[in-house]
Amino acid sequence: MNNGKRMKMPTPSIDSVKVAVRVRPFSQREKNSGSKCVISMHSRTTTTIQDPKNPEHTKTFTFDLAYWSHNGFQMDRDGVFISADPNSKFAGQRDVFRDLGQGILDSAWQGYNATLLAYGQTGSGKSYSMMGFGANKGIIPNVCEELFQAIENRERNQEYQVTFSMLEIYNEQVRDLLSRTKKPGGLKVREDQQLGFYVEGLKSVPCESYAQIERLMEQGAKSRTTAATNMNVSSSRSHMVITIQFKQVFLNTDLAQQSSINLVDLAGSERQKSSGSEGDRLREGSRVNLSLTNLGNVISALADAAMGKKVLHIPYRDSVLTKLLQSALGGNSRTALIAAISPADICYEETLSTLRYAERAKNVRNKAVVNTSTLMRESRAENSKLLLRCGNSRTTAQTAYSLEEHGLGPHANQLTWAHLLEQARQEWQQHYVAVAQERQMAKTLPHLLNINEDPQLTGLLKHFVQAGACDAGRAASNAITLQGLGISDKHASFTNMDGKVTVTPYSKCKVVVNGVPITARTRLQHLDRIILGSNSAYLYIGFPSERGGEDLSRFDYDFFQLERAAAEGVSVDKLGAGNSGHGKADPSVLAVFQDYVKLMPLVAEANQMSEELKKELKMELKVKNLASSDSRGYDLQKEVMVKVTNQRTHEVWMWSKAKFINRKFLMEELYQCFLDGEGGQVAQDDDPFWDPAEAIHLGSAHIWLQSLAYCIKLEEQVEFLNCDGLEEAVLHIHVTPCSPAGQACGEEDVVTDPWELLGKRMDFQIHIVRCLGTRWLKEDAERGIQMGYRIYDLPHTLYTKPVWKVVNPQIEESVQFTALNASQDFLNYLQTNALIVDLWGLQGGCTELSCSRLDLMVTGEGHIMVDTKKISTVMDTGQTTSTQTSELYLQLLKLEQETELLRNINRALREENVYLRGSLEKTGSSQQAHKPPDSLKITARGAQVPAARKMNPKCPRRASSDGEFAKALKAFYQSMNVARGQFLKLRHYKPPEDDQMLRPFVQQQSQMLRDFGDLLESSLWKLKNDVALIVKKKRECLLHSE
Repeated sequence: MNNGKRMKMPTPSIDSVKVAVRVRPFSQREKNSGSKCVISMHSRTTTTIQDPKNPEHTKTFTFDLAYWSHNGFQMDRDGVFISADPNSKFAGQRDVFRDLGQGILDSAWQGYNATLLAYGQTGSGKSYSMMGFGANKGIIPNVCEELFQAIENRERNQEYQVTFSMLEIYNEQVRDLLSRTKKPGGLKVREDQQLGFYVEGLKSVPCESYAQIERLMEQGAKSRTTAATNMNVSSSRSHMVITIQFKQVFLNTDLAQQSSINLVDLAGSERQKSSGSEGDRLREGSRVNLSLTNLGNVISALADAAMGKKVLHIPYRDSVLTKLLQSALGGNSRTALIAAISPADICYEETLSTLRYAERAKNVRNKAVVNTSTLMRESRAENSKLLLRCGNSRTTAQTAYSLEEHGLGPHANQLTWAHLLEQARQEWQQHYVAVAQERQMAKTLPHLLNINEDPQLTGLLKHFVQAGACDAGRAASNAITLQGLGISDKHASFTNMDGKVTVTPYSKCKVVVNGVPITARTRLQHLDRIILGSNSAYLYIGFPSERGGEDLSRFDYDFFQLERAAAEGVSVDKLGAGNSGHGKADPSVLAVFQDYVKLMPLVAEANQMSEELKKELKMELKVKNLASSDSRGYDLQKEVMVKVTNQRTHEVWMWSKAKFINRKFLMEELYQCFLDGEGGQVAQDDDPFWDPAEAIHLGSAHIWLQSLAYCIKLEEQVEFLNCDGLEEAVLHIHVTPCSPAGQACGEEDVVTDPWELLGKRMDFQIHIVRCLGTRWLKEDAERGIQMGYRIYDLPHTLYTKPVWKVVNPQIEESVQFTALNASQDFLNYLQTNALIVDLWGLQGGCTELSCSRLDLMVTGEGHIMVDTKKISTVMDTGQTTSTQTSELYLQLLKLEQETELLRNINRALREENVYLRGSLEKTGSSQQAHKPPDSLKITARGAQVPAARKMNPKCPRRASSDGEFAKALKAFYQSMNVARGQFLKLRHYKPPEDDQMLRPFVQQQSQMLRDFGDLLESSLWKLKNDVALIVKKKRECLLHSE
């Protein structure tokens, strides 16, 4: 940036944004979920991603740099990650700094502005690349350290001035992380004709060593942690911008070069889509995500312009972030972007989005110039006047910092710079005293150590438990002042007496120790985990005598949440993981478990905000399809949902994970307005705590259709099971085979082999009789219900009429279905599948469920047609378009089949006639003709029964046997349906967490297994007896006829 009068206009350097991609190792969550790596890097510039659902589909991206940090590394004795062997392609922190960080320093020494952006989803490794962790320093500390090392080795006829500032952008508000005072609404972004956009009042601290910058970064991180706790937000949802103003003053020429180094750790990018507002009536995240969205718009517009497309407007002014980065994108800066990605298949969508984002960014072109200015006497005099107008020394220092930040400071003379350094040294001295005192107290006193979702912010806050009793809470009068959601003015009392520390919650205040909520005085042990309020997590560090060489890093945020989940009875087994058949847990269920644990603290926070804002909502986690199966009995894909209940009106909503996360962003925005005194009330349509009433899925019932394949009537009372596997209601239903006119089939119509129905017309009725004991209606008598079902290839769900305000509603609805030409697939379906009937709960104001029957195919009698694959094929080829024509076509097909059948019968009769004539000629007219050979049997399968009835005089006896066999089959299938229902119930029972309830549970399970076994045994025994009796009668009949 030009901070003085230019000697002449420099020639700009046209540079594209330098883009690097870095893939990290699996996280613990990804390991637990059994994730697979979908990223590969075959060179230092290419990155390939594989679609986990379609492994043959891959996409390759080319960037300036590609860093493989996924595997092939080990830790050296200093704790630094290095390549495991010479052939490893692992890229460590020093490799990344050498390519990107050193380039930033080189540009700064040449007088160019330089910017580095870190982009990627939350947890992808952005902050690790930028800041590092432990001994593995990131780009920012390495840049700062190398800068001061280079300054020490430079010539003495030059003066070097380095200032450091650190800010955070959250919800379109700018917060100074180095200032101790909080300005309501944040700092303002102003625009100057020469300077461009800048932050008014941002503190920029002079530094003369890397140690000072290191402590400033620690101070900023601490401030960021406090702010995140106070505002109840994750650091991953804010942008952090570190700016280093580096000025080189050439004393012998009165020239100066000014470079602005911007190091930007952007907010997590996954909210833009996967965690966004899919299907939500409210837009995603409001101002929370405005900066990141607009940054993408700016990059896209600049990329289009670089490729020669006509771009009328670059939307820099649409957000705070894009205003401050205007020079970095398309302006006066040399810019690099590092895109951090996850290797896991479960993050495929977010990773692909990040790679596409980076691909657009590499097309952006900047016009960087060397920022050279002259040191003019007039400017120095003007600076002196401005400084003299200030009252006290503190104001003088602040004004000097502001001048420096706004671009006026570099005109100051050596005395002014020396004065600024002196002011900074005084602040350093005060800071050193405070830090030394805190470190001494940490060695001697028990204390609470903060645990944050962001590892960079863990362990920065310490709350000491002094001897005696001390209160903790929001009130400033407390010995331990805490902020955070759900923290009361006086929340808990900590007592340090006789070498013991105890904690006692105040009335109704939430305190959790090692995952278990407490209500009475509890003694704390070293390394106990404490959660105060909704989600303020702390690790208790005991007395020095209790401490050892423990590794505190294992007690991270995930450890707290998993422990909390376990204490609440949430486990992989409860979610139905079991194993996938080879001793390993099902990865899909593990992924659901991880989602469940991740959402637990968010739901607790949302409930607390609802309580404080008096919204009267209760949110609880549910697992969709936890105990549900498809029509073949296989488990359905599970998904975490949030059930939302209005405790006053009893309205219920079911929110997807994505919708809940979006709503929580909006809740936080509303809650922050409430804390700022702006009120927490908005119009109903804009209220994230409200939704229009909707129909709620209550449960499903399975009616197995095997008996229909034998033309046997089915009468069932089946349980509707909800998502937890518990009974929601009981369904009374009839499935009846019938004639085209709707007359129920009798026992004489029963077939012993379903294939006898192949190619024939099948009619059947589904009659929903009633619904009994509906819990949904018991909870609120003003509610209603509907039921819906689909069978085979029916394109839409059919719904019953709504019934309101009746606990045991009579439905009495029948629908007749027709398969004009029963196919093999349809007969297979009947034998192996169940009809699934879904129960829906209606509530006041919601839209009733319905479907249009206009596009359903119907017969001439008005019956709904199923098994219409052939008809659909004909219609798709354009041969016919109307239902009547389709039915005529099917009738024609059937006539052709019947004609062919008659031809076969005629052919068989002719052959039999020839055979009989030959026999008569040989044996004479008095001798009985021999039985025709097997080759003369009618080949058409459907003709066997009618032909036999015409030719066999024993047909009445056979019909009698078939009828008895049909009765036996009917009884057997009915008992099997009961057994199948019992088996499904057994599958979904989970053992209780309470050990005292385990013995009764085992006894109950044992009894159910015995009953199940007895039912199977008795059913098989009865079938065997019935068949034996039928065979015996048939033998007697044959003997009698002979």
